[in-house]
Amino acid sequence: MILERHPANPIITRDDVPDVPPEIVDATSVFNPGAVKVGDAYRLMLRVQTRGRRTHLLMATSRDGRNFEIEREPVRLRGIEAMGETVHHVYDPRLTMIGDTCYVVVAIDTDAGCRLGVARTDDFSTFEFLGAGEAPDVRNGVLFPEMFGGKFLRLDRPNATRLEDGVTSGDTIVLSESTDLVSWTPRAQVLRGRLHYWDERIGSGPPPVRTREGWLHVYHGIATHFASASIYQAGVVLLDLEDPGSVVARSRDNVLEPREPYELVGQVPNVVFPSGMIVEAFDADGCARPDSEVLVYYGAADTCVGLATTTIGKLLAACES
Repeated sequence: MILERHPANPIITRDDVPDVPPEIVDATSVFNPGAVKVGDAYRLMLRVQTRGRRTHLLMATSRDGRNFEIEREPVRLRGIEAMGETVHHVYDPRLTMIGDTCYVVVAIDTDAGCRLGVARTDDFSTFEFLGAGEAPDVRNGVLFPEMFGGKFLRLDRPNATRLEDGVTSGDTIVLSESTDLVSWTPRAQVLRGRLHYWDERIGSGPPPVRTREGWLHVYHGIATHFASASIYQAGVVLLDLEDPGSVVARSRDNVLEPREPYELVGQVPNVVFPSGMIVEAFDADGCARPDSEVLVYYGAADTCVGLATTTIGKLLAACES
């Protein structure tokens, strides 16, 4: 088995979310966390929904990566009001450390579509909103943990397909670049969905991780060819170290799929949605060691948070399959 579920799954449920009136009272769900480890502290940024289906972000901290204490103050993105348009939801945070700064990429629902915004923090208490890109209807944005030639790189998913229920989605992951984290230019199409198989529609999961073989990236795939429901699963792809727009290898099969009751039943049934990943050990050159433990945090049925563990070596082997 490539990814093994934690025996205490789900590790975070709505019962763990503290009331933070007036914003959060009797939370309905908590899912799709971003994750980083700084020093000995494991940090999650959680997506929390209320009974009114309003979305809030909450930080959670742990010393072992399994047992988290959730803070009682919602994350405030200072300066987001400068967008000058109605913001309906801020959600699905992805966390990336670049140097000593944590950058947060969030999806922002507006009247014009979904946009990707970026915030930064040095203390996980104050979050400065830097801005949102001009292009509407793009989701699943994740930053690379280092710059390339003075530019930031991001994987994102244009929402180029409108579904029957009116929701927009997409089947490509694109590599984009920026000098200021606000204005982004598409550089290359990296990955396409595979019609008829487990990943017909796709989107990035946690940020890529440097290995000696390439950039290791966990993504989600959606099987849409079942009449009853779409099925969200996780897969893995290896990108070239020098040219991250080029695919070196890609898993044939998924590495995690909905099987447990908390993944099969909830707000959105049949969902495992990888969004945070922590690698425990790196070598002297900053590459993840093949024997390193990997913690993958995922949203289960858009209702709770699951944890699955593996190693870098197993994920690399899945790519080579």
